[in-house]
Amino acid sequence: MRRADGVAERYRAETGCAALADWRGDSLVATAPPAERWLLIESRNPWPRNALTALSHSAGEVARRCAELGYRPALIRRYGRIDRSAPRRWGLVDCRPGRESVRWGVLPSDEHLLEVLSGADPGEVSHEPVYLVCTHGRHDACCAVRGRPVAAALAAAYPERTWECSHVGGDRFAANVVVLPHGLFYGHVAAPRAVELAKHYDEGLVVPDLLRGSGAFVPPVQAAQHFARAAGHSLVVDDLGPRALRQLAGNHWQVDLALSGTGLITVEVSAHLDTVDAKLTCAGTAPATVRRFQFHGITSS
Repeated sequence: MRRADGVAERYRAETGCAALADWRGDSLVATAPPAERWLLIESRNPWPRNALTALSHSAGEVARRCAELGYRPALIRRYGRIDRSAPRRWGLVDCRPGRESVRWGVLPSDEHLLEVLSGADPGEVSHEPVYLVCTHGRHDACCAVRGRPVAAALAAAYPERTWECSHVGGDRFAANVVVLPHGLFYGHVAAPRAVELAKHYDEGLVVPDLLRGSGAFVPPVQAAQHFARAAGHSLVVDDLGPRALRQLAGNHWQVDLALSGTGLITVEVSAHLDTVDAKLTCAGTAPATVRRFQFHGITSS
């Protein structure tokens, strides 16, 4: 980090962007970035600030194909010592409602990713969840400092499901955990609660107080789902799926959500931009603008 006068500052965890966001009480609600599908790329080299530049000369073409097909690329690696004798792996994850799936395959070279994206290598279906923990310290130190203890806790309990990953967005919410294939983004996850998230997911449930939202849904839907759960509605992962989204005047929305066996509820929310005298990343500048969702009511039908 650098001060306004250009002098380098020593990073301190207690004054990093994540610690200050936690202290301010920044809302996690509806902050999951869009991520309907993922391309996971195992990498055993140090990650640069921009993850895909770690690939060979195929990086540009892989990024272009991901953009065309709607995949979010991410570098992954196992926590702890790396077995360089084992083949690298790739993963394709679909988070779209009703299509949730995970496929894995062997990655002999970076160029092979183009065959994966074209469907020439379909890989093998896996029914195991995937836990991504952002530890991308070159992107933001808070992600590494807060993420690695969480990766350690998850890897100890679920070694085959757990991967460290490159930047997922929302540095100030570190430690960030993404649970696939439902694309659930969790923020401010402390190591003692990491395994709790995994256990609840195995039971088909979300943990609402740490949930940023699902990247499979747009922010107004994420917000509506949050407020529905806060009002006592279902914590089941597959409940509260959106059936309709209507934008009213300004930044107001009505969102119809489905409840298993009980019909629909309609949640009305609005979005507002707030200016905060704070940096949203360790390398950012202040003041900054954040989006905040407001709840206006729920009706049943």
